[in-house]
Amino acid sequence: MIPTSQQSKKLSLPALGFILAGIILAMILGVFTWRNLDREERIMENFLREEGLTLIRAFEAGARTSMMMNWEGNSLATLVRETARTDSIAYIVIADASGRLLTAAGERRDGEILSVTQVLAQDQPLTRRTNDAVGRGVFEVAKGFNPILPETVGREEMMGRWQRWCGMGCVSDEQEGRRAIFVGLYTAEFEAAQDEDLRQSLLMGGLLLLLGSTGFYFLFLSQQAQVTKNTLANMELYTRNVIDSVPAGLITLDNQGRIVSLNDKAQGIFGKQGEAAEGKLLEALTGTERCEIALLVREGREFVERPMECQRPDGESVPVKVSASRLTGRDGEPLGTVLMVRDMREIRAMEEALERSRRLAALGRMAAGIAHEIRNPLGTLRGFAQYFAKLGGKDSQAEEYSELMVGEVDRLNRIISALLQFARPRELEPAEVNLGDLIRRTARLLQDDLEARGLNFQLDPPAETILFTADADLLTQVLINLLQNAQLATESGGEIRLGASGQETDIRFWVEDTGKGMTSEEQFRMFDPFFTTRKTGTGLGLAMVHQIVEQHGGHINVESMPEKGTRVEIILPRELVHRKGIGSSA
Repeated sequence: MIPTSQQSKKLSLPALGFILAGIILAMILGVFTWRNLDREERIMENFLREEGLTLIRAFEAGARTSMMMNWEGNSLATLVRETARTDSIAYIVIADASGRLLTAAGERRDGEILSVTQVLAQDQPLTRRTNDAVGRGVFEVAKGFNPILPETVGREEMMGRWQRWCGMGCVSDEQEGRRAIFVGLYTAEFEAAQDEDLRQSLLMGGLLLLLGSTGFYFLFLSQQAQVTKNTLANMELYTRNVIDSVPAGLITLDNQGRIVSLNDKAQGIFGKQGEAAEGKLLEALTGTERCEIALLVREGREFVERPMECQRPDGESVPVKVSASRLTGRDGEPLGTVLMVRDMREIRAMEEALERSRRLAALGRMAAGIAHEIRNPLGTLRGFAQYFAKLGGKDSQAEEYSELMVGEVDRLNRIISALLQFARPRELEPAEVNLGDLIRRTARLLQDDLEARGLNFQLDPPAETILFTADADLLTQVLINLLQNAQLATESGGEIRLGASGQETDIRFWVEDTGKGMTSEEQFRMFDPFFTTRKTGTGLGLAMVHQIVEQHGGHINVESMPEKGTRVEIILPRELVHRKGIGSSA
């Protein structure tokens, strides 16, 4: 299952910041709107209060003037009615201390005025918000009404004038200053202004909400795009890791046969040029000689595990098995080809090693039989040769011929002994071995011989103490054989190097020389018994090396080029993996 991005499960910090900023701005807008409406409310109340008080003072002055001019009739009612004609005035009501209406004009709801008692009990005017008879908003200002000033000269005369001016509704014994006037002023203009401000605030809030929603939407889209991008990147990385972990080369081609992609294994099979092969034709990767992959792909053929040989740029021929299948789209249209390439070099090397082991086993069994058949007659021949040597006085050349016969019989006996050792190797005697001591002891055994031949011998022991389990005597024999071969292959003045190192799970030692090297044919047969390039060699030394290494559960790596020298590296496990020798009984 492809891993999903975790960003889809939680909001990013920018998104949270944007939401928080939107909430804070909305709160700020709400607070400012409320404060603005509250300020307008206070301004309206102050304005209408002052306007009502001004109107009351003007009304008192008008009433006082009318009384002084001796107007008669119901002049109070007339003054109230004419004053109330103003569009901004809802009503004017004058009542006495008992709450009885003296006169009234305008639109009001019946009985809907402030209590006269409350008004007369206060030094300051009283105000309130109410509605008229048709439901329009009204701001009412109430205050004591007294057109007769206390310090007026001829007070009794003024009271009489008030009686005549006020009309029949005013009683003669009315106490001074016990009247109240109520003025209702329309608030429609202020309410309209407030409504307009409220609409503006709502509009601003709506715009802010719209902008915030739009910004959040685009931020959400941006976040989703980022999540999608990260998911695609994770999917690409996951797919690339899966493809690179496939234990075979994977190559994809388009319809024109150009390379679209290839994994690390394919680059390893065809060499480093695979890194720059994308976008090029397949022949740029596989070569044109003997490798028929490109030809089969152009023919549109599909095949499975087809063996073939491909040429690397360094000249090495790589055996591979190739499978090809067509890539198609959703509608079945061809998109290209996918190739699965298996490197058969290791498998072929394993097959060759298995075949070599089988040959060695059969040869070992045959050598054991031949050695037994030859060894007995050799003993008889050696005895007769010694007998003839004692008769040397009768024949001057008999002693010379007898010594030659004994030497040849001894040499043949050594070959037979080597054959028997190869056919029936002795069982391992494992013990703890110090790798550095092992190669230093071997170097001391052969150093004089190497220097006598004019060879430069270099020893590279490990820097630290490395211990492992092995048969030290057999490994010494392995190193001696390898050093002797290097000595015979290197001319005077050349160099031979013996070194060792330790890894986590294995140990390694190697012998390098600057000698004549080997061809690929010689490398293939170098561990075969009796194969040798020297006239005096037996061809059993490297065969025994191979046998001892296999007994220890290790393997051998060989690197050699003609006229450039040879490097033979022995790799053994730290813990001994015992294997029975070739030709030994089960």
